[in-house]
Amino acid sequence: MIFKRVGEGRPYPPHGYAQRDWASILPQQVRLDQLVTTKRTLDLDALLAEDSTFYGDLFAHVVSWQGDLYLEDGLHRALRAALQQRDTVHARVLELD
Repeated sequence: MIFKRVGEGRPYPPHGYAQRDWASILPQQVRLDQLVTTKRTLDLDALLAEDSTFYGDLFAHVVSWQGDLYLEDGLHRALRAALQQRDTVHARVLELD
């Protein structure tokens, strides 16, 4: 199993962070097996594209809420890391607890 759990949707309350707000959070390494996804499906074009991070953040966005780490944005980055046999991904973690 790559992730802790595969989820659908965001069970945590709205946080109001815009894309530019995430930049204020320093990235850290997060283990893939601690992440709960918020999407069940993935666009393969995003996974396989060489420039998939060109227009977005270089780091995944994770929300910490009630003891779980939810992968809000960056599913393709996390899966790419798993395919490269890495067990961590660099992410910006927003603490809502």
